Amino acid sequence: MIKLSFPKVMLATALALPTAAMMSQNVLAEDLAFTLKNSSNSPLVEFYVEASSQDDWGENLLGESVSPGEAGTVTIADGRSTCTYDILGVFADGSKLDERQLDLCELGSYTYK
Repeated sequence: MIKLSFPKVMLATALALPTAAMMSQNVLAEDLAFTLKNSSNSPLVEFYVEASSQDDWGENLLGESVSPGEAGTVTIADGRSTCTYDILGVFADGSKLDERQLDLCELGSYTYK
């Protein structure tokens, strides 16, 4: 599950991921949380996070747009033990920005500018 929380807007999205195999492991991965900031001039209207080892983006995690100047916490609870993720932001002005192979554990935050 990935959960986004922003001032004025609470957004949550569950990813449909198989967890049965992960539950049989002795040690379960911890949730990964990082701060997402929109410092661009355009509202963020779609946001995707996926482990770098995956081939597709999955579902848009935003139910509502994130206005310029807003920031919030993204919690990734996908059962994986990785810190390396790809992210994709789509903005109201039509622009897209994707970043690959981000170590979100080390970064602690990501800002769209």
